[in-house]
Amino acid sequence: MKKIFIFLIAFSASQFAWSQKNDASKTANNTAVLENPAPKESALTKTTRSSVTINGKVINYTATTGFMEIKSEDGKVRAKMGFTAYTKDGVDDLTKRPITYTFNGGPGSASLWLHMGVIGPRRIVMSEKGEALTPPYSYTNNEFSWLDQSDLVFIDPIGTGFSRAVNGVDKQEFQGYDEDIQSVGEFIKLYTTQNKRWGSPKFLAGESYGTTRAAGLSMYLQNAFKMYVNGIMLISAVLNFQTIQFVIGNDLPYPLYLPSYAATSWYYKKLSPELQAKDVKTLTAEVEKYAINEYTTALMKGDRMSAAEYSNVVKNLSKYTGLSEDFIRQTNLRINLAQYNKELLRQEGRTVGRLDSRFTGRDYNDTGSQNEYDPSNTGTISGPYTHGILSYFGKELNFTNDWTYYTLGGGVGRWNYSNVQNSYLNVAEYMRKAMAQNPSMKVWVLGGYYDFATPYFASEYVIKHMGLRPEQQKNVDFTHYEAGHMLYIHMPSLKQMKADADAFYGKTLKEIN
Repeated sequence: MKKIFIFLIAFSASQFAWSQKNDASKTANNTAVLENPAPKESALTKTTRSSVTINGKVINYTATTGFMEIKSEDGKVRAKMGFTAYTKDGVDDLTKRPITYTFNGGPGSASLWLHMGVIGPRRIVMSEKGEALTPPYSYTNNEFSWLDQSDLVFIDPIGTGFSRAVNGVDKQEFQGYDEDIQSVGEFIKLYTTQNKRWGSPKFLAGESYGTTRAAGLSMYLQNAFKMYVNGIMLISAVLNFQTIQFVIGNDLPYPLYLPSYAATSWYYKKLSPELQAKDVKTLTAEVEKYAINEYTTALMKGDRMSAAEYSNVVKNLSKYTGLSEDFIRQTNLRINLAQYNKELLRQEGRTVGRLDSRFTGRDYNDTGSQNEYDPSNTGTISGPYTHGILSYFGKELNFTNDWTYYTLGGGVGRWNYSNVQNSYLNVAEYMRKAMAQNPSMKVWVLGGYYDFATPYFASEYVIKHMGLRPEQQKNVDFTHYEAGHMLYIHMPSLKQMKADADAFYGKTLKEIN
């Protein structure tokens, strides 16, 4: 495990102001003990009580499901944001009980993946590898939930899940980097205030674009509301979008994807016997070293490379990817993701997944240059998770809604990056500046060897280029798993994530008081 520490700064608060609403009747009473009457419901929420067994211990909790109204400064409702919150029963002192605000990415994704995959009290039943079982899909007690460590709030940003702008309000008001930060930040402020959680240790947990959101939120909350968080979990992180954009003139992704290419080629036994004999951790460490030295230098040289240098790079890329030297020459040493995913298993008539390269699919024909679809998404996770959470809402949380539940896309239009015109969105610099103002905050970065959406080496590259001081580098935990983008669908990784989460909460909370 590599450790570095990050602290997040206040980034410039927007002029977009939100009003604060203090209506405690719209949420569950988090200080209630188990024998008290059930918390009162509002017109916007439903409350239920249940339990989950974690590490052999029964955790009794109250679940609150429904909407939070997001209002403008003049008090008009602009949107209703869906959420599900879990609070442990019988807690007398909320200052000792952490609360973790959780969301997924997209942009345009609801929070069902983290909710029903790893962090919440119920999880979708998958195979050991993470394959979908035969429908109708089911869920079960999640013995790896983080609810024993922290209360949990799962947030669906506007345009995801059941969250909507109200009639007469353009949804584009919420769909952009700054706009999203403001509305989700407002939700966190309101929930914290209404449920009397200002004195609780606070954490943010995001996946994929949710990690981008987490970095921005840490700054926005600090700057706009003086709310300082204790820790951030960045699951399958993307902090600098330049690292994942395969476009002409941007050579950065090629060396950063190479370790993941190598891990995938190793997984499918496409490498030499010498390399196949290594474990994936040892192999990727070797490829990382080559990627940031000889390969990066070669790309920087461009046409200055000699014929001998060029041929040497071709041989090494073929060695580490299992692709032919002729194919690599045709790419001019720049194998983009679509090419790799189509080429690696072309002879077998299979394509490789983007979210998780351990999964394969079949296209209409084998001659194309890119996949028709992502077999690690459409054929693996979308059905079980959508069916599972809607079943869970109705069966256990007593919450139903006639609207379409947007899991990923569908409810979100064009995303607005007005804050970074003619440049790549990069939130890493915000994180660097934050250190001076919140030096106790911890960050945990989790990545999968088989993740092609947000490759683990790209996340590490960004963090190692933040200019962290030695004393700050100790405050980030970096963990790699033998899984893809959704780390937790792989059962061994799910188990390890739980142990690592317990350690992260324990280390962070130990420093309080």
